[in-house]
Amino acid sequence: MDRIRPFLLGMPRRQKRMLQVFVDIVLVWMALWMAFVVRLGIEDLINPLKEHQWLFISAPIVAVPLFIRFGMYRAVMRYFGNDALIVIAKAVSLSALILAVVVYWSSNHQPVVPRSIIFNYWWLSLVLIGGLRLAMRQYFLGDWFSAAQHVPFASRDDGLNKVAIYGAGAAGNQLVAALRMGRVMRPVAFVDDDPEIVGRVISGLQVFNPKSIQRMVELTGAQEILLAIPSATRSRRREILADLESYPLHVRSVPAVMDLASGRVQVDDIQEVDIADILGRDAVPAQSELLAHCIAGQTVLVTGAGGSIGSELCRQIIALEPKALLLFEHSEFNLYSIFSELEQRIGRDFLSVQLLPILGSVRDSEKLLGVMTAWQVNTVYHAAAYKHVPMVEHNIAEGLLNNVVGTLYTAQAALRAQVANFVLISTDKAVRPTNIMGCTKRLAELVLQALSQERMPVLFDDEEQKPISNSTRFTMVRFGNVLGSSGSVIPLFHKQIKAGGPLTVTHPKITRYFMTIPEAAQLVIQAGSMGQGGDVFVLDMGEPVRIAELAEKMIHLSGFSVRSEKNPHGDIEIKFSGLRPGEKLYEELLIGDNVVATEHSMIMRASEDFIQWDSFKDKLSQLLLSIQEDDFVRIRQLLCEMVIGYSPEGEIVDWIYRARNARNYS
Repeated sequence: MDRIRPFLLGMPRRQKRMLQVFVDIVLVWMALWMAFVVRLGIEDLINPLKEHQWLFISAPIVAVPLFIRFGMYRAVMRYFGNDALIVIAKAVSLSALILAVVVYWSSNHQPVVPRSIIFNYWWLSLVLIGGLRLAMRQYFLGDWFSAAQHVPFASRDDGLNKVAIYGAGAAGNQLVAALRMGRVMRPVAFVDDDPEIVGRVISGLQVFNPKSIQRMVELTGAQEILLAIPSATRSRRREILADLESYPLHVRSVPAVMDLASGRVQVDDIQEVDIADILGRDAVPAQSELLAHCIAGQTVLVTGAGGSIGSELCRQIIALEPKALLLFEHSEFNLYSIFSELEQRIGRDFLSVQLLPILGSVRDSEKLLGVMTAWQVNTVYHAAAYKHVPMVEHNIAEGLLNNVVGTLYTAQAALRAQVANFVLISTDKAVRPTNIMGCTKRLAELVLQALSQERMPVLFDDEEQKPISNSTRFTMVRFGNVLGSSGSVIPLFHKQIKAGGPLTVTHPKITRYFMTIPEAAQLVIQAGSMGQGGDVFVLDMGEPVRIAELAEKMIHLSGFSVRSEKNPHGDIEIKFSGLRPGEKLYEELLIGDNVVATEHSMIMRASEDFIQWDSFKDKLSQLLLSIQEDDFVRIRQLLCEMVIGYSPEGEIVDWIYRARNARNYS
């Protein structure tokens, strides 16, 4: 049987249809002959082929053209469903009705046909033609008893991974159908907290109560559990994951309902549990007027458009239908990736947005000014920055030039081009930093705070010393880590779990704030709309998360146990590698205590000290001169003077500077 299946599946479509027509003719004859048997019985049966030969000729002549017209031969057996059964019922019913008319017209010329024959022919045709197609569907799927878990002698071990489905609703049933068709996993049970369906059988699978998961595992041998609850809130999903953490099951999920509705993913696109579900904080609905204020119908520029935050900003901006969106990016590959994605979305959703990919660096002041002037930019979202703490810690010159000077040049270009709104994407690491990256982001904030206080500033390095009118609203938005960004700990943990461990955590007590990228980008857009000039907005990041606990949860939800002194036979170990250069045990969002609420519950406005523009320009000139001279002792001194709370653990070292000194010494 297993050898015949590939042969039938590999036949040309035309031959498959001819075979189906031939089989249907045979089935029509069988139904008609059995109709006589049911009516007359075997003992009294006169050979119907001899008495009613004309009827056996008429039946397929009537039925087959109707079957063709109703599209019965266009259906693919492997994907045969309820809609195809309805089509068969209509076609068979109409063919039986027409055959009854033929029998009535021929009653004066042919032997009498009992009237019940037509009724018997109708229901027998339904059983034979519909039943054979259902049987062939199961045969082509390779599993005759996939929906018959409780049929005696039907169970068998086919080597597939056994999974339970959490959620017996529409998504759960669609997932079961997809898994049976794909034959990658074998669904063995449902888990659902609805008391109305617990203990019942749905799609051939028993429904268990969440409190009976251990018994379900023992009865079915389930190795994984798939969450099919796409409409559940994040807080509810966190509760479910907390309950599942104690069982030896790998937990995965189907996508969220918005991803399903948008068409980006399908129900059977199984994925690892979203860390946002573990954190469990539900996003606050966006305020549409704040989202659209600086974007709708305007020209928007995003620097660092191919990065984690920059690309998500672009996705959300394009949905608000700006007049034009300029993607400014230094990396060609990142620019190509986000441009291709947005271009497809514009075509799919019929958006009237002009999309412009621009390769360039934020350290090129002339290019920035040319782009903003030529396209008459209204709003700039400045997301371009080096952000990896250990990398920037030993590439000090590049970090300062890109993050500080890049922000300065972008802000001055916005002033010259009379851009209305300028929003800087900042970080919690700018608060009392212990690392160079945090210092550079705080200096970037100071650039905008100083400029926003000047009505007629003389720009940095302006040889003519000519004041320029300031009509730009500068706003800074500060927040913590975003889930899934490049360099985030979450993808690293996933990779380490797949490799069998160990998971590397820098310190047992290290904590971080976390937020999803879409939520952060949405709040950035809304905060930018509320700025009056020089505002520092801080996003509500919720409670800080202990990274060691997060690592433990990810191990448990992957179906493994943590190896430790208490459990030496566990699966995956957590190793503590020690704090990296410039890394803090915990991060802060505020430098001082001066913070007030805004019209949005997740956004706060901070009032913080800043440096006057003329003083800042002088300090910046000294900083750039020290970079040119490789004077890192002076750089350290200037950073301590300019950035409140900066307390480096030791001397700051640039790898290039160290290598150059080593060569000179040798």
